[in-house]
Amino acid sequence: MRVLIVGSGGREHALAWAIAASPLTDALYCAPGNPGIAEEATCAPVEATDIRGLLDLCRRERIDFVVVGPEAPLALGLVDRLEAAGIAAFGPSAEAAALEASKGFTKDLCARHGIPTAAYRRFRDAAAAKAYVRERGAPIVVKADGLAAGKGVTVAMTLAEAEDAIDGALTEQRFGAAGAELVIEEFLDGEEASFFALVDGAHALPLGSAQDHKRAFDGDTGPNTGGMGAYSPAPCLTPEIEAQVMAQIVAPTVAAMAAEGRPYKGVLYAGLMLTAAGPKLIEYNCRFGDPEAQVLLPRLRSDLLPALAASRDGVLKNFDLRWHEEAALCVVLAAKGYPGAYEKGSAIGGLDRLVGDASVLVFHAGTKRAGDRLVADGGRVLDVVGLGATVAEAQARAYAAIDRIDFPGGFWRRDIGWRAVRAARATR
Repeated sequence: MRVLIVGSGGREHALAWAIAASPLTDALYCAPGNPGIAEEATCAPVEATDIRGLLDLCRRERIDFVVVGPEAPLALGLVDRLEAAGIAAFGPSAEAAALEASKGFTKDLCARHGIPTAAYRRFRDAAAAKAYVRERGAPIVVKADGLAAGKGVTVAMTLAEAEDAIDGALTEQRFGAAGAELVIEEFLDGEEASFFALVDGAHALPLGSAQDHKRAFDGDTGPNTGGMGAYSPAPCLTPEIEAQVMAQIVAPTVAAMAAEGRPYKGVLYAGLMLTAAGPKLIEYNCRFGDPEAQVLLPRLRSDLLPALAASRDGVLKNFDLRWHEEAALCVVLAAKGYPGAYEKGSAIGGLDRLVGDASVLVFHAGTKRAGDRLVADGGRVLDVVGLGATVAEAQARAYAAIDRIDFPGGFWRRDIGWRAVRAARATR
């Protein structure tokens, strides 16, 4: 197949790395890509949200299959447009992508179909929203309804924080149209984890688990980000809990979407809270996570491409996947200032020192070439992945690799994987 990957971040680099290894891949393209992806694929200067430009690219390069990485083009209906043009595509339709594009839609779906999630209310009026949080008390969670690049959620530990989040979205329009409506929900206590499945409209195939780190700084402090690191598998998601998640959350969601005329195809990413009452859904994403893809895909022993095609073709029922036993841990190197204002253009060196080390992978997230130099061009810049028999071993290898990279304009957490490492030590 001639394959196009849409996107330009670390997730898309991980997808390109996996798909380039498939014997089914005759030619691989990425739009717009990045310097790391350019080592695996031919990059085309077409933005991920340029629907017409992507259609033209597919026709020009005779693309057989498109894999959509980020959420924005899914919400814009890229898959619908590609399929209408006779081009096979992996990912949900715009109607099905509402599971991520509207948190209110997902909460209402859960309520209608008895899928366990936090109690909630939806608001467009700031005064009514503030009255509700005063009635409920803190801690409480305030979420922008729409797509806000991972920055639209405030876990408010005080009423003042909650009211500030409400004003930021509804009065100051901090998130634009994405924050025109808020979902305010109860604070769930427990351990957070992510579970992934491939879905073909009727059937779901488990893809594995991960835990990410949203806070910017060590000790889970600082502002929320798009993710500062992740590891897989997540020890807290035992086989028994995974079976419970499939039976009570994922399978009912797939059935509900089909019953409501929005059959879901693609990867379904369930953000979960493991509470004393059992797992509950926090939210859905409609694509591989970032940086979760960077730890899931290196653990996949099977060929990724036919699995994605089976999801699109509706034939996952008898499909199976094989996995490596080893763990993977990803540390995100970010530009100083992220997730706030950050500078672009700082130089990155030393990546050549890691070439040939089979226990380490480096995925580019926000880089570009400036002459013969590699420089930072985004908030999250590089994803360094360590592989090992345990999360602790993978962690040690990731940080040893980072110590060989020159990135004075960047910062990163030094405690990615701390929960799993602490839990492993406690059982010794």
